[in-house]
Amino acid sequence: MAWLLPNVALPDPPEEEALRLAAADHLGVPTDRILAVELVRRSLDARHGRQRWLGVLKVDLEGVPRRDLPAGVRPWTERDDARYGLVDLAPTRRATWPAGTRAVVVGAGPAGLFAALYLAEAGMPVLLLERGQAVAERVEAVNGHWRRRLPLDPENNLVFGEGGAGTFSDGKIYTRRRDGTIGYVLRRFVDFGARPGILEEGWAHLGTDKVRELLPVFRARLRELGAEVRFGARVDDLVVEQGRVRGVVLGDGSIERGHAVIVAAGHSARDTIAMLVDRGAAAEARPIAIGVRIEHPQAVIDAARYGRADRGDLPPASYRLAHESRAGVKARTFCMCPGGMVVPAANQPGRVVVNGMSFAAQRAFWANAAVIVEVDPARYGAGPLAGYAWQDAIEQRAFDAGGGDEHAPGQRLLDLLDRRPSTELPRASYPLGVRPTTLEGVLPDDVLAGVVGAVRAFDRRLPGYVGPDAVLVAPETRTTSPVRLLRDDQCASTSLPGLYPVGEGAGYGGGIVSCALDGLRAAEALVAAGGASA
Repeated sequence: MAWLLPNVALPDPPEEEALRLAAADHLGVPTDRILAVELVRRSLDARHGRQRWLGVLKVDLEGVPRRDLPAGVRPWTERDDARYGLVDLAPTRRATWPAGTRAVVVGAGPAGLFAALYLAEAGMPVLLLERGQAVAERVEAVNGHWRRRLPLDPENNLVFGEGGAGTFSDGKIYTRRRDGTIGYVLRRFVDFGARPGILEEGWAHLGTDKVRELLPVFRARLRELGAEVRFGARVDDLVVEQGRVRGVVLGDGSIERGHAVIVAAGHSARDTIAMLVDRGAAAEARPIAIGVRIEHPQAVIDAARYGRADRGDLPPASYRLAHESRAGVKARTFCMCPGGMVVPAANQPGRVVVNGMSFAAQRAFWANAAVIVEVDPARYGAGPLAGYAWQDAIEQRAFDAGGGDEHAPGQRLLDLLDRRPSTELPRASYPLGVRPTTLEGVLPDDVLAGVVGAVRAFDRRLPGYVGPDAVLVAPETRTTSPVRLLRDDQCASTSLPGLYPVGEGAGYGGGIVSCALDGLRAAEALVAAGGASA
């Protein structure tokens, strides 16, 4: 019988015989009772100055009663096979579908890509539309803006284009969701060129460079399966007939029809979400969290986590922290990028927005993370779209505070704590430049106060977090969407039949894997429904 063993101290290297010994020691049984052992998940435990690898093992035992096993050990289930990527949950491919069956997928971020892939694997006709460009053209446009100061392209930038905002990120492959389809997502990443190690790493990441490499392979697979993929195809309207969505209208006025439309717009596709609401998609405002990017030399974080700045063979240290004040203000870190850089994430002129990114090797001098504070939607004003205007006002103030030339406003952390403007800053990673100033007046006072309270608390857990080299770059406003499009348990809009809003822009995701899983949910529902309907 197979058993799941959590939190097993792993040998280094984790070779099969060494794993067998580790499992036997963990269980307190002779090694001859272990018929087979498999490492399915591992993560580095650096708490309290320790550096050890912990793992989840799948172990086949013989002749060991359950009552003799330690607490936490449980039978291995079929769901675990899916959860840890040991089985392939590909749909059964159908040779034919009812006449008129065609799914239109809007947006080629993780939610749209995986929705289109699952549908195409099932044999359903699929059209995938993306307003931005394919990844090579997109990288060229972003580099031109960053390095040669070419004008920002509102349709092809860090947030619009193949792969979505995740293309220019750390490429984290992590989610708190643990349904079986996570194995499908991770296996497809490996199929398209990701390291096989992501199947077992608890905090795996791809890196922006590896994301860029696997996207063309992903696209080729879609086309091989019969899907049509089109770039530079912004959707401006829906085709609604007799109260049902029957297709989309593109920016050039052309119409593409489909029996279902999956809209996988990202958190920055404000015009697309506003169009859906105007067309009758039920929606509500939802909480978001905003704040700053904090940047340290990576050695500061290594010293705090590992007890030494020279980490040797250990990976660059990361962290995930949360704090709640006595007044109930909740703050946390988000999207920590070890060995990374702070990057511009605006998609229109006259705004400053920041995000974090790192390459696969994570060798940059800096570490950065968002420090964000929860904001109640009552702050936005009336209507489901009011959060967009609230975010935008902050982004405009940041543009002005940075000097109106796309520099981001920045402040030393120590200066913020002492309530004085910064007049100079350490070298920073932000490619368009950081202008020393004060963040007072850029972020709302209560948000900035929440950041201050959080970083003081974080310094108690990571010594050196508050130090002379810590710089805050603002604003981090687009951690998620301030709007949620309402839908039923099949991912269909509650007010517009035929519309399936998914992913981060629709209010149902917060990262690469969670958005991919949400797109898969909609695709599974469409496959189960069987095709075209009246």
